[in-house]
Amino acid sequence: MVFWGASWVNVKVLSSYINEYELVFFRMGISLLSMIPILYFMKLSYKIDFRTLFFIILSSIVLVLYSIFFFLGVEHGNAGFGGALVTTLIPINTFIIIALLNKKTISLKHSFALILGGFGVLTMLNVWAFNPSEIFSKDNIYFIIASLLWPVLTILSSKVTKVNPLVVTFYVYVISTIFIYIFYIDSSLEAKIASFDLYFYLNMFVITILSTTFATSVYFVGIQKLGANEVSSFIFLVPSSALILSALFLGEEITFNVVLGTICTITAIYILNNLSIFRLFKKKNKSL
Repeated sequence: MVFWGASWVNVKVLSSYINEYELVFFRMGISLLSMIPILYFMKLSYKIDFRTLFFIILSSIVLVLYSIFFFLGVEHGNAGFGGALVTTLIPINTFIIIALLNKKTISLKHSFALILGGFGVLTMLNVWAFNPSEIFSKDNIYFIIASLLWPVLTILSSKVTKVNPLVVTFYVYVISTIFIYIFYIDSSLEAKIASFDLYFYLNMFVITILSTTFATSVYFVGIQKLGANEVSSFIFLVPSSALILSALFLGEEITFNVVLGTICTITAIYILNNLSIFRLFKKKNKSL
């Protein structure tokens, strides 16, 4: 969870070296290479059917879009704020989308959690200051779009029920890397590589090997050992990690609005995470 929170700091640093497409290319490419020995060690099969391939392709497209908006939001805005806003909005948005798709009636308890989450998000956006330029800034819009794309990715990947999530993730990285390379990477990247310093490679190592491959693998192993409900509760550490690490390494200010908003949204997530509709979705499907 700490490494997932750190990825927001890494992206902020890397944005001064490369653009959003190059970051996605490096992150997905290095991650898929580092996953090969893990899949081999766990003796997982690489076989997939055409239905699985279809959903993997769709998931790859959504993941690329999410990664681009994630990068743009951090590049133009505050990494700690984005880490808190997006990681708390994702489970709330996921719940709402699942409820709408399943045509579930939202009870009073559900409504309270969603209102509390909405209040937290509005507080983080500092909507009470009535400053349109701040509320509708580029970074806020990018972050909100990213928080909507990830639930779509989760729902798409949940349609794959016969393949191990790590294998699905590996193929998503493969297709995402190929897609970005074909359409968005040009020869100028080779010249950039020669100018990269140790600071670049250190942040790239953290965001790929530690934040993506290691953290994701530990997360899935944790689900197998402890169960989805127990492991998912640790996700509450991501927004706080993003805020603290951004303050330590980027010198970003942790405002009262962000702290209060984060507490409200985490409380809302805790309530939603224990609702029957959420547990039903988790039992029936595997998330990416």
